[in-house]
Amino acid sequence: MIKQEEVFKIGRLGKPHGVKGEINIQTIDDTLYDIEAEYVVLMIDGILVPFFFEEYRWKNDETVLAKFCDIDTQERASELTGCEVYFPRSIAESNSGENHDSVSWAQIVGYTLRDYIYNKVVGRIASVDDQTINLLFELEDGRLIPANEELITNIDAKQREITMEIPEGLLELD
Repeated sequence: MIKQEEVFKIGRLGKPHGVKGEINIQTIDDTLYDIEAEYVVLMIDGILVPFFFEEYRWKNDETVLAKFCDIDTQERASELTGCEVYFPRSIAESNSGENHDSVSWAQIVGYTLRDYIYNKVVGRIASVDDQTINLLFELEDGRLIPANEELITNIDAKQREITMEIPEGLLELD
């Protein structure tokens, strides 16, 4: 059984494309662009289920047209519309190696955030807010931390931890 901590969200399934079972994946991450994937994981009725690709291609910067094995009709594809799409962390991390530049923002959800100056765990990253001009880490306790790449001193994919120089006084704000 696939566990939630073994995957990270990369998008959601949209409407079917055509009549032969192809479906749109609305992406929030470019993992499928960076890695030649054999499969993705869909959340179906609260269960993570692997779906293997017959093929996929990029339609535009945010949409992938995917054809899954054994999904051969528009009706079968439409049953999947709205499902969240996840990608296995182990595959993404093995492809990124030690180069933290290739770790995507979606991959770091669930990582521990450590303050570089005090060497103290600040919390766990619940989401990455990219709705404003300044990227923010939202911690599980609701605090927001600026996700400026210049403040990040280390990303340890094996330990699933990010160390960063958090601006003085930021953690004391309520």
